[in-house]
Amino acid sequence: MRLVRVMCSGRVDLEFVLRAFSNGTDGVFIGGCRLNECNFITHGNFHALTMVLLAKRIMEHIGMNPERLRIRFMSGADANLFVESVNSFVQKVKELGPLGQSEGVAPEELKARVAQVTKLVPYIKRVNKDKLATRLNSPDEYDTLFTKDDVDRLFSGVITYYIDPDKCQACMICARRCPEEAIMGGKNQIHVIDQEKCIKCETCFDVCPPRFAAVKRIVGEPVPPPLPADQRMIVKRAKTTTP
Repeated sequence: MRLVRVMCSGRVDLEFVLRAFSNGTDGVFIGGCRLNECNFITHGNFHALTMVLLAKRIMEHIGMNPERLRIRFMSGADANLFVESVNSFVQKVKELGPLGQSEGVAPEELKARVAQVTKLVPYIKRVNKDKLATRLNSPDEYDTLFTKDDVDRLFSGVITYYIDPDKCQACMICARRCPEEAIMGGKNQIHVIDQEKCIKCETCFDVCPPRFAAVKRIVGEPVPPPLPADQRMIVKRAKTTTP
């Protein structure tokens, strides 16, 4: 078993959890301070709780047993509770077996699904920003914050970004700002988004100058094929002066 210690449970990002599973980890346990007993003003344990609730729904969506992820809250003086919680979780993971066994899915297939979802973390966090910031006051609220239908809609409505070749002016702004270097193109070359690298962060859409409006959002439709490389050169007409 591998243990990773961070100062605050609120720093445990959704991507960390998904990456652990995509690397073949059989279970992830998160221990945080008791709710409403945060040592900082951030109350990061509430953030950790909502993140875990969302992660569990995502795990269900891709065919993974959500019991492979568990969060427990305790104080620094609850040594016995910590030991009991960890031992209980370890026993549960042993019952489930290696990743994919209880799910009836080949491990490599399950890892591939998790890896695909991990690429969408910036999109998932942006769409669920308000819910992830919710402070839940009762366990009765846990099952209603993120429902199965919510997550199904989340993935069925994933936004894809596409650069309209008729509007792109090869200004290089989106290419320079893309955090994943997913935009291909250079000076005087129409830009193309590599959909395999794109993480749906929306940066390209935000930074594209309004006068060009070249970046388009596409939902529920296939992305048009990229313009062939030999057709991406922009030939700018020289300015002419009238005598």
